Amino acid sequence: MYFVSTNDNKYNEIKDLLSKNGPITMHVEHKKIELREIQSNSLVEVAIAKVKQAFELVGQEVFVEDDGLFIDSLNGFPGVYSSFVYDTLGNNGIIDLLKNKTNRSATFKSVIAFSEGKLAKTFIGETKGLISNNIHDRGWGFDPIFIPENTNKCFGEMDLKSKNKVSHRRSAVVQFHRWYIQNKMI
Repeated sequence: MYFVSTNDNKYNEIKDLLSKNGPITMHVEHKKIELREIQSNSLVEVAIAKVKQAFELVGQEVFVEDDGLFIDSLNGFPGVYSSFVYDTLGNNGIIDLLKNKTNRSATFKSVIAFSEGKLAKTFIGETKGLISNNIHDRGWGFDPIFIPENTNKCFGEMDLKSKNKVSHRRSAVVQFHRWYIQNKMI
């Protein structure tokens, strides 16, 4: 099976989750293919469009992952547009948008979409937390500013194993793996 993404960080997290030392085991290879991203207000719609495109290009079982950071006091912004917002505003821009906000609650959401050609199945994971007041110097994407609940460190301060115990991506991957075993009998 192939995981299709240009993001090595996502692949490394997923590979760790699916390794012999992770919580579940499944062999996955990384196909670095840039996929078109449709404009939609739904992570699920974006992930389904990507996985259909990935299957057309690869021709075998594939899965993709799309995620977003949804900040409560910004009415869910940046949400589905997280990648674009990160590229244009970055973590500094998010911190600036929240400088006069007392509510710093946010949710990181992940959607895994799988396809074997005939179907596209999705699995959703989320992690609730807070946006920190400052940017930590480690991690990728919004990890340097997102603090998962029940922790005192942002994702960027955690090692891979620690992050993978509480991440939105873990939840989606575990659901996907459970479904795959029940339906594909690996």
